[in-house]
Amino acid sequence: MASSARRRLSPEESRDAAIEAARALLLESGPQAVTLKAVAARIGRTHANLLHHFGSAAGLQKALAANIAETVTAEIGAAVLRTRSADNDPCEVVHLTFDAFGKGGAGALASWMILNGNEDALDPILEAIHRLVDEISADATDAQMLREETLQLTLMALGDALLGGPMARAVDLPRDRAREIAITQLRHSIARGG
Repeated sequence: MASSARRRLSPEESRDAAIEAARALLLESGPQAVTLKAVAARIGRTHANLLHHFGSAAGLQKALAANIAETVTAEIGAAVLRTRSADNDPCEVVHLTFDAFGKGGAGALASWMILNGNEDALDPILEAIHRLVDEISADATDAQMLREETLQLTLMALGDALLGGPMARAVDLPRDRAREIAITQLRHSIARGG
């Protein structure tokens, strides 16, 4: 680590390394662990170096949110295209969305930022979703229905990431029941519209 800490990185390499480390910290320890100090220690840089690149912990979290959003919406967009060209089964799209907010940490990060008054840090996530919906609705027969499905699926996935386990236990349902409900609803919607 000492040799990599001394290697001079380009500004882009330094930002990329910091975002990668921030994502690892998010997944390992939760959003509260994504601090400039922790990320700097992880990549062998100084707190001042990260301040230079991101301006603040909120700036780092916003960059992390943008990175997650771009990665996930690209995967979901590709899955939507596969679904349209194959069997019209939205199962993969639902799993990718739920996993992004749950296992991928986007739900925890978004909630953490909102609770800390950093709501504008969600802009990259919302913008990425907007771009994806515009892209996949361009040739859709019912763009309004697609927008409503996106809203519903995103809110279900976010809610599941935050409260899915405890809620499922509280109502005596299997942990993955919310995913199953989302798949069923999208299948019905596709059958009605397509």
